[in-house]
Amino acid sequence: MTRSMSVSEQAAIRSHLLQRYGALGRAVPSTAARSKLDSALDSARVTAPDAQAWPVMPLPLDLPRPSLAIRVLGNLSYGATPQSIAEFNALGSTDAQRLANYVDWQLDWAAIDDSAVETRLTNAGYTTLGKSLTQLWNDHVKADPTYDVRMRPAWESQRAALVRAVYSKRQLREIMVNFWHDHFNVTASDYDAGPVYVSYQRDVLRPQAFGNFRVMLEEVAKSTSMLYYLDNASNTRAGPNENFARELLELHTLGAEHYLGFMDPFQVPPDAEDPSYPAGYTDIDVYETASAFTGWSVKNGHWQYPAENDGNFVYRQAWHDAGPKFLLGRMLYPEQPALKDGRDVLDRLASHPGVARFICKKIIRRFVSDTPDPALVTSAATIFRQNWRAANQIELTLRHILTSTAFAQTWGAKSRRPFEAVAAAMRALGSDWTLNVGTAKSDEFAWRMGFTGHAPYDWPAPNGYPDTQQAWSGSSSYAMTWKILNWLTETSDNAVPLAPILATTRAQVPSWTATKLVDFWCQRILGYAPTAARRQTLIAFMAQNGDPASYVITDTNTWAATDLKRHYNQERLRSMVSLILMSPEFLSR
Repeated sequence: MTRSMSVSEQAAIRSHLLQRYGALGRAVPSTAARSKLDSALDSARVTAPDAQAWPVMPLPLDLPRPSLAIRVLGNLSYGATPQSIAEFNALGSTDAQRLANYVDWQLDWAAIDDSAVETRLTNAGYTTLGKSLTQLWNDHVKADPTYDVRMRPAWESQRAALVRAVYSKRQLREIMVNFWHDHFNVTASDYDAGPVYVSYQRDVLRPQAFGNFRVMLEEVAKSTSMLYYLDNASNTRAGPNENFARELLELHTLGAEHYLGFMDPFQVPPDAEDPSYPAGYTDIDVYETASAFTGWSVKNGHWQYPAENDGNFVYRQAWHDAGPKFLLGRMLYPEQPALKDGRDVLDRLASHPGVARFICKKIIRRFVSDTPDPALVTSAATIFRQNWRAANQIELTLRHILTSTAFAQTWGAKSRRPFEAVAAAMRALGSDWTLNVGTAKSDEFAWRMGFTGHAPYDWPAPNGYPDTQQAWSGSSSYAMTWKILNWLTETSDNAVPLAPILATTRAQVPSWTATKLVDFWCQRILGYAPTAARRQTLIAFMAQNGDPASYVITDTNTWAATDLKRHYNQERLRSMVSLILMSPEFLSR
């Protein structure tokens, strides 16, 4: 970023910081900070990083191991379907070939025709997804519309997320778009961020989902939704606001594990991997970063600039603190050209070895395990950092992670979060229902989804939805997820079932014995047989007092409480399907 400081320059900047902040903090990391830092640096200490050497993680008790197709599609898509399984198995003659070719196919997302899902959204009445940022601002902010009109772009973004998860052919891209949404979280229901939320997803996160992290960092920093959500729109030299700066360091780049508290920035130890970078960041780094981003704002009709009111990013030189700054071990000289202070900070972060480790750890946590293997983190971070200026940096990193033995051999180390479980259920059941805005059944779905705690883009804090099994293992989370999965199997919209369970069964199962019905739907939903005990429980439920292997259950739905094998047969079939959706096999990945 800049050349190293001389002794006199260091003394001058120290004096400047002391005058500005009154104190620089402790001379050594606190015990708590040192402990966090040591833990964060574990991956940097791994010698001869070799993802192939990682031992296979033991499976959870009682969970069968499915084929590679099911394991891969459970992690790199929103769930296997008969079509996606056939596509995967046709991609090579060995498991290694099929995995590598599937990853290559999905990473080359632009070559995958996804026009059908866009047509589906248009036909369902989505009206804001194609609006430019200026159009969104004019129609949903500047016009001062009713609340429903103001927030429609946010609601359409949220509901389109499910539509794309279920129906898009670019499955890996949709997963990564939502990964970056959690990473750079902006709550869609935020009053100021919501009206232009379409632009945040479409113009900021989607283009770089497989692209370049440094480019995405700047686009996030300049996006109208983020400028409002973390208050940088009002960050001026006269009234500095550190919200964005703190989250940039704590959540978006280095992570809280690198936070050293109120410590003298000149005393921060060097990073173990690259001593030219500091091992962590301090409160002074946060304050100085906030100063670097003063003047990054929005054309919002501010009283000083009433003619500028189209919702786009603007850099206001008059609001910028142009003085010298010292952050992340480097000095920024005064009076730099427009935007350069902030861009220098982003360059420093994007090339930082700690950032590479932090981002790769999160990606591995998403696709492999809640406890990422340090060797895989290290090898992935090396690729990430070596390519920090490359246009396909994230693609290269993903290919390394997703074709590793660690990824291919692990199963059951992750649980589906509620949104993922619902999307997977709709895919497995062959749903042709499109969630939209403003219809009774869609609004009921969104209401029910809210109770699971995982409505898309609605996490209220800047850190995004958690991505660990433990975070979603509470009884309320499971119960509300089970309720909406069961609702999907029972519900119709204008007499059309959300899940065509009866139609599929009629077409695929000629003879409705309990055993054949259970085996068909287990294979359809799971792609493999569940444990013997669970299979027998499902068969007993379906058979009631009939012989499971020979009694043919009729395609009727009449009352027969004195003979349960004839009692509401269609209801029982749907309930049996619902029970499979609630099984550990389905909710694991």
